[in-house]
Order: sequence, then C-alpha cells, then structure tokens
Amino acid sequence: MQIHKFRRANIGWKKLGLGTKVFIGFVVGIILGLIFKEKILLIKPVGDIFLTLIKMIVVPLIFFSITSGIFSIGDVQKLKRIGTKTLLYYVITTLLAGGIGIIVANIFKPGEGLDISSIKASSDFQASEIPTLSETILGIFPSNPVQALATGNLMQIIIFSLFLGISITLIGNKAEGLKKLFNEGTEAMYKMTAIVMAFSPIGVAALMACTIGEYGLKIFGPLGKFILVDYVGLISVIIIMYLFMLKFIAKFPLTKFFKSIGKIWVVTASTTSSSGTLPVTISVTKNDYKVKEELAQFTLPIGATMNMNGAVVYYSAAVIFVSQIYGVEMSISQQFLVILMTTLISVGSPGIPGGGIVMTIMLLTTLGLPMEIVGMIAGIYRIIDMGHTTLNVTGDVVSTLCIARSENMYEEDSTPLKKVI
Repeated sequence: MQIHKFRRANIGWKKLGLGTKVFIGFVVGIILGLIFKEKILLIKPVGDIFLTLIKMIVVPLIFFSITSGIFSIGDVQKLKRIGTKTLLYYVITTLLAGGIGIIVANIFKPGEGLDISSIKASSDFQASEIPTLSETILGIFPSNPVQALATGNLMQIIIFSLFLGISITLIGNKAEGLKKLFNEGTEAMYKMTAIVMAFSPIGVAALMACTIGEYGLKIFGPLGKFILVDYVGLISVIIIMYLFMLKFIAKFPLTKFFKSIGKIWVVTASTTSSSGTLPVTISVTKNDYKVKEELAQFTLPIGATMNMNGAVVYYSAAVIFVSQIYGVEMSISQQFLVILMTTLISVGSPGIPGGGIVMTIMLLTTLGLPMEIVGMIAGIYRIIDMGHTTLNVTGDVVSTLCIARSENMYEEDSTPLKKVI
C-alpha cells in the first residue's frame, strides 16, 4: 500500500512543470530555514554544488548562443539596428531606474533617525582595489579570448563572441561548417542546461534554507528600513516602468508575462546571479514568450552582464541612505550626478571583484561621503541582492520583448498584436 502511494506521489511530481517544482523547493527551503535555523547550514554544500553546476554551463552557453544568435540574424544592417536598440534600452532603463531609486529614497528617508552605534559592522569586511573608468572600459576587450573563456570574464567573452559572429556573417556560405558547429554547440548546451536545471528544486531549497537559517528574522532590525526602502524602489520600477513598457511598447499581455516570469524569479532570488539564471531566462523567453531564438540568444546574455536596473536602484538608495545618516544635504544637481554615476558603475560592475559592495564604496568615496556603514550593509547584502538580481533579469526580459515587437521577432504562434491591445 505504501509503495503504491509513493509511486502515485512520484508520478504526480513528474507531471509538475519545472517552475512549479522550483517554487515548491523555494517554499520548502524557507520553512526548513525557519525551523532548523543555523543548524540547516549543514546542507550548504548542496546549494553550493547547484551554483557550481550553473557556473559550469554559463561560459560555454554565452559563447555559443551569442555567436550563433548573431549569424542567425544574418543581415548585418538588421544586426546593427538590433544591437543599437539593445544598448539604448539597457542604458535608458538603467537611468530611469536610478531616478526612481533616488525619488523613493527621498520620500521614505531610510537614514533619518538611525542610530548606527547599535549596529555591529562586519569586522572582516575589506574593500578591494577599485579600477578607474578607463581601466574598466579597456578591461571589456579581451587581449586573449582563450584566457577570457578560462577565467569566465563574461564581458570579454561577449565582445569576442560579437566579433566572431559578425565575422561568420560576413564570410557567408564559406562558414557553413562553423555555423553548423555553433548551432550544434548551442543545442548541446541547451540539453546540458536542462540536465542541470532538473536538479534546481533541490538546489534552490538548500540555498533558501541556508539564507533564512543564517539571517532569520533579525534582518528586520536597525537596517530594516533600508531593506524596506530598497524593495519599495524595486517594486516601483516594475509598476512605473516595466508595466508601461509591456503594455505600450512590447504590447505584450500582462497576464501572460506574469504567468511565466515567476519561473525566473525563484531562481534569481535563490542564486542572486543574473548570469547564473541565464539558462532559465533564455528558456522562458524563448519557449513561454515565443521570442525568436536568435534574438533571445543575443540580447539576454548581454543584459545579464551589463543591464543592472536593480543594482542601480540600490546604489541610488544607498547614497541617500548614507547622506541622511550623517546629515549631509545633497542638492538636486548632486543627486542627478548620482544617477549618471550609478548608471556607469552598474555597467562596469560585473567585472569588478566584490560586486555591489565594492561599487558602493566607490560611489561614497567619489561623493565624499563616509563609508563606515558599508560594512554593516555587507552583512545583509544577500537579502537585498535577491531583489536586485530579480529586477535586473526582469529588465532583460522586458527590454527583449520590446525589441522583439519592434523587429517582429516573435514566433508565429505568439499572441497576435490585435489581441494584445
């Protein structure tokens, strides 16, 4: 009798979609974390293995998918047009997200009345050396593409893939062998991704259990208002900017969008990695939203590396947060400068060791603000980074849907335009 029940349960589990399974793992992880607290950290290696497997497939997936996506577009003029639109969408949305972050921080004033003496800073936190803007720009171009692939420098891999894809396009029929190699390589990486993602419900459960077990509900202490304001800013970007883009630019049904975006959100919240979520992002955009494969393979890997809408909301809010703590009045022009700086910084941050925390130090130092609070933020950074990554990847998808509509790059069975309006 027990065997029959187990078999029925196993069959029922197999019938569930991957998104549902991952969500179940997400919820189970939270419950386990609350029950077992710090003892649950024993299963941390399970989550780490999942992250390692995702990292394993990211570099070859980006290399093959961007290269094949470029020559699949075929027309060099069309490629130039799509590339320009991609950069414009990512830069403009990042600027707007930074502006929204500034406005929300000024409205809610997270730093007013905060007694920082009661907060214990992370004693082992150390700042890394910060490269200059010119070093950051120079660093995106690979002097040795093999080394870029070996070290996982995503920005350099993207640049090399762009050049290679364009070169294959210009060669034309003479490059049929290379086209076949990259197309088959892309298919192989998709299959490998499917294998790794089959493990994702367990991996996500372990990651969430350890996060909740380590931090618990104590995060809603002295820094709770900053965490709340940060998330209010992220939600505001979705409501003010993304809904507008989906409705009036992408002309995409909101119900259809939110029905599938949850599959991506549970992975971004647990991995806090845009590039690590990339396999799921491409799959949902291609299979659920019916965006043509060549476009998804081109725009999404670039977005995972340079489109940081969520990060720029955090940077803007953090600057206002620190200025309010120390009673430093910032003029409108200074706040506008913050928006411009955070946009530039968010594009360069993927290649800088230490990520968002190091970039926060760079901002505060440039603006002449104290940076002692950064050690305190570092202690709860993973909690807020869940939201940053989720918004980053959502922005990648929304911008891709907008470009797909303007370039008519939806599959034939996608929702017709007349049904969307």
